[in-house]
Amino acid sequence: MRLEDFAFDLPPGHIAEHPCEPREAARLLLIPAGGPFADRHIADLPGLLRPGDLLVINDTKVIPARLVGRRGAATVEVTLHRDLGGGQWRAFARGARRLQPGDRLVFAEDFAATVADKSPEGDVGLRFDLAPERFRAALARHGTMPLPPYIKRPRGGDRQDRSDYQTIFARAEGAVAAPTAGLHFTRELLARVAARGAEWVTVTLHVGPGTFLPVKAEDPRLHRMHSEWGLISAEAAARINQARSRGGRIIAVGTTSLRLLESAAAESGEVAEFSGETRLFILPGYPFRAIDLLLTNFHLPRSTLLMLVAALAGLDRIKAAYAHAASSGYRFFSYGDACLIEARGESPHPIPPPLAGEGMTAAPPPPQAGEGRGGG
Repeated sequence: MRLEDFAFDLPPGHIAEHPCEPREAARLLLIPAGGPFADRHIADLPGLLRPGDLLVINDTKVIPARLVGRRGAATVEVTLHRDLGGGQWRAFARGARRLQPGDRLVFAEDFAATVADKSPEGDVGLRFDLAPERFRAALARHGTMPLPPYIKRPRGGDRQDRSDYQTIFARAEGAVAAPTAGLHFTRELLARVAARGAEWVTVTLHVGPGTFLPVKAEDPRLHRMHSEWGLISAEAAARINQARSRGGRIIAVGTTSLRLLESAAAESGEVAEFSGETRLFILPGYPFRAIDLLLTNFHLPRSTLLMLVAALAGLDRIKAAYAHAASSGYRFFSYGDACLIEARGESPHPIPPPLAGEGMTAAPPPPQAGEGRGGG
């Protein structure tokens, strides 16, 4: 397995700078376990579900974690990524090598932090001398949404991203990146999912900065994942297990939900109550236990998320799907379109083929699953 196995070329014009409006108009590429791909739209999702299916959705809430301030006469930009409590935060900083313990970073007249330490991993410790309520209020006033670096915004951000980069499920504050598959959902779409006889349940995984960090090791197995905190309540675990026992499919909405489910799953596929951190890194060869389908956006080349979907569908099949998407004008990455991937293996309720007369187009048959290079 080599890092270059997960490379692909994408013209810059395919990177979505803003979400599709209305959200349900976003495109959806079906990647079944076998047979041709099919081009659909998010609005078609309810018709692809079966009564008894269960969507598992991440309800984390993105905080406006990016701050621009001054260190003396110099401009400094930091992105908070871990709350240690008591006003202590870990953060990434542009020009971190110039920062020294004791430096004071001023973000506003009433909002400043002191550099507490620097770590070998490249981040810094910051100390804010504000009570929790005052800190949250100051962050809401002066922070901006921590968009990924490939989405270009003027310094100070775009106010529209405050709503655009937050899912309708957002409840538990703590993420520094959105669980982007959830961005496609609207209340109207959920009503149609319910009318179909399918259900949904929420879990929490606070998406960390590791989702943006590139894999640098030539052998991806040497890459070290950042930990992320997650929660599956006893009630959510029971609903997931009940859905599976009655023959429903478990559909992870986003790679974050998938990683959390797999972190809490036994070999039998039963999901346990979970509260804690996970560093689960899914590579080709991983034996999926908890999910049947994954709804997810298109991911960066050489990323841990591309490695995850390659493990689910097969590397050659995913690369063929991405090539089809690029040639067909799909929009990529956080604000882009989505795909629905069926796990390899026999499914009692596979994704139905496109119906005649729906105006959808099927791609030529891709390579068979399991033929990916480095598939383990």
